[in-house]
Amino acid sequence: MNLAPESIGLIAGSRSLPLEFARLARAAGVKRIVVAAAEGETDPALVQLVDDLVWLKVGQLGKLISIFTDRNVKQCVMLGQIAPKNLFDLRPDLRAMGVLLRLKEKNAHTIFGAIAGELKKDGVDLIEATPWLAPLMPQAGFQLGPKLSAEQKAGVEFGFKIARETSRLEIGQLVVVKNGTVLAVEGFEGTDKCLARGGELAGKDGGAVAVKVAKLNHDMRFDIPCLGPQTLETCVTARISVLAIESGKSLLLERETCEAIARKKGISVTVIS
Repeated sequence: MNLAPESIGLIAGSRSLPLEFARLARAAGVKRIVVAAAEGETDPALVQLVDDLVWLKVGQLGKLISIFTDRNVKQCVMLGQIAPKNLFDLRPDLRAMGVLLRLKEKNAHTIFGAIAGELKKDGVDLIEATPWLAPLMPQAGFQLGPKLSAEQKAGVEFGFKIARETSRLEIGQLVVVKNGTVLAVEGFEGTDKCLARGGELAGKDGGAVAVKVAKLNHDMRFDIPCLGPQTLETCVTARISVLAIESGKSLLLERETCEAIARKKGISVTVIS
């Protein structure tokens, strides 16, 4: 794959991942980065890292596509979160309305898949960003914070088994477990609220283990499992002792900050495969 195309488009959601991508893509030699930025979601600081940024509302599919076609952008990536409430409370334009009416199931995966199909109709390929983001993907043996005890390792293995199954069933990609018991499974509420709920159910002593995985046959164009300082701070508040992610399929953002949090707060971050 060519890591240094003349132009690349970026559909940017919230948090730091779109900024990380812009830096890595530029370092790889991408000459022009064109961004479709979501109002109320995308970090305005992104404008300093790219060549062209246009703001739009969630649901303005026609405008999204024209941002790229008007600028002769043939490939784009999608990164950063769009809050579920915004995704399902959108005010669609005519093109987006047509897409939604054709969908039998309306979840994040089917909606993003339909967006990719509409982009393709107009000559824009939605591709994976992972080739540029590889430096942010921890591999086997990665560890932050204290070494895991035998009990914690068992918790990670148990949580991994459960998370693989819940993700296969399209329920959620994150589980919180303790002593062989499932405390919380991620649903519509998202990662942070699931962690908080699982931590509360772990009791006053805390010590729960959280495991996040990629779905079976996960389409990495739409959603790459990731964690960063905010996720770790949520774990600290919930008194979760271990956070495990899937090797080579998850992103760690702002690694130095995460390392400092893990060391100071005594939370372990590890990978499993």
